[in-house]
Amino acid sequence: MASNGTTTNTTTIDIRSEFAHHDPNVARINNGSFGSCPNSVIQAQQQYQLRFLEQPDHFYFNLLKPLNLRSRHSIKTLINANHVDEISIVDNATTAAAIVLQHIKWSFFDSKFNPGDTAVILHYAYGAVKKSVEAYVTRAGGKVIEVKMPFPVSCNDEIINAFRDALELAKSNNRKVRLAVIDHITSMPSVVIPVKELVKMCREEGVDRIFVDAAHAIGSIEVDVNDIGADFYTSNLHKWLFCPPSIAFLHCRNPELSNLHHPVVSHEYGNGIAIESSWIGTRDYSAQLVVPEALEFVNKFEGGLDGIRKWNHEKVMEMAEMLVKAWGTHLGSPPEMCSSMAMVGLPACLGIMSDSDTLKLRSRLRDCFKVEVPIYYRQPKDGEVNPVTGYARISHQIYNTVDDYYRFRDAICNLVDTGFTCKVFQD
Repeated sequence: MASNGTTTNTTTIDIRSEFAHHDPNVARINNGSFGSCPNSVIQAQQQYQLRFLEQPDHFYFNLLKPLNLRSRHSIKTLINANHVDEISIVDNATTAAAIVLQHIKWSFFDSKFNPGDTAVILHYAYGAVKKSVEAYVTRAGGKVIEVKMPFPVSCNDEIINAFRDALELAKSNNRKVRLAVIDHITSMPSVVIPVKELVKMCREEGVDRIFVDAAHAIGSIEVDVNDIGADFYTSNLHKWLFCPPSIAFLHCRNPELSNLHHPVVSHEYGNGIAIESSWIGTRDYSAQLVVPEALEFVNKFEGGLDGIRKWNHEKVMEMAEMLVKAWGTHLGSPPEMCSSMAMVGLPACLGIMSDSDTLKLRSRLRDCFKVEVPIYYRQPKDGEVNPVTGYARISHQIYNTVDDYYRFRDAICNLVDTGFTCKVFQD
C-alpha cells in the first residue's frame, strides 16, 4: 500500500482524492480520536441525507428500517455474531455504555442486586464510561473497584494479574461482583487488553454481567464476539472503519433476556433494543446507513480489512520505533499489545508533570508545528530518576505518510534544542 496510489484487488485508489477534505497543512497522526471518512462514503451519506429531505415520510415509513437492517447484517458478519437481532446500532460507544449501565442500575433498583454489590472497571477506562459508571452504578448503590493497570506494560500477564487482584478485592466481605467493564483497547494510554482471558476469568468467578468497551476495535484488530464471550460488546465504526461520525454497534449475546432499553425513550420503546435504537426521534441517521458502502471501500484494498489492519499496525510500529530512537526514549508497550496506535515516550527534559502540561504541549504542537497528536501523563513512581512521564499516542491510517511522523519528530527535537519545558511555558 502507498499513501497516494494504493494497489487494490481490482483498481488503484487515489488516497489523496479520497481524503482531500483533510487539512493538507496538518500532520494528522490522531486517527484514534475521531477517525476518518473517505469521499466515496461521504457521497453515499449525502445521498441518504438528500433522500430524507426530499420526502421525509417516505424515507421514514419505507426506507429507514430496511436500510438500518442492512447495516446490522453487515456488522453481524463482520464480528461473527449469531443473529442480526443481537446487533443494535447506536451513536457511539458512550451511548452503548449508557444502555448497559442503565440496565445495571435498574437491577439495583429492582432489588435483583444488593446495595454494596460491586462493579470492576479498569483504571484506564475511557473517562466518559467511568462517569457513566458513577452516574448509573454508584448512585444506585453499587461500589466500584478499579483495576490498577500498570503502564508502561511489558506483557499480558501484568494485566491479568492486576485484574485478578481487583476481582478478589471486589469479592471481599462476601460481596457479589455484578458487573465487569473491560476495555478491548484502552484509549489513554493505548494498550490492547487480553480481553478473552479476562472474560474467562470473570465467568469462572461468577461475575453477573460482562461489558467489553471496544471503542477502538473494529477496523484495528480482529473481533469475534462469539470467541470473546462477553454479555455486551460495543465498538465505534467511525474511528477505524471509515464510517462518518457517528456510528457504533452494541452486541448483546442474549437480547431476549437482557431487557435493555435505549436511554432516549421514543415510539419504539418495548420492541427490543435493536428496534428502539433504530428510531429515537427525528435526527440524521445517514451515518448509520453507510456501513455497506464503507465495507465496499475497504474491500477494494488488497486483503480487505485484514490487509488494512496489518498495514496500519506495521506502519505505526515502524514510526514508533523511529521516534523513540530519535528521542532516546521507549515504547509504552510491546508491539503485540499495540493495534493501529502506539504509545511513544517523550524526552524527559520536556518536564511533563501533569495532565494540564499534556494539554499545553499538545496545543503548542498544534499551533506552532501543525502536528495533531494526543499526549498522556504518567505519574512517576517514588525513586525514579529522570523518568519518562509524557507519552504521545500516535495513530496510523492509510492516508498517513512518513512525513507526518518526521514532522512530529522534528517538532519535539526543536523544542528540546531550544530548551522548552512545560514549566517555563507555564511561566
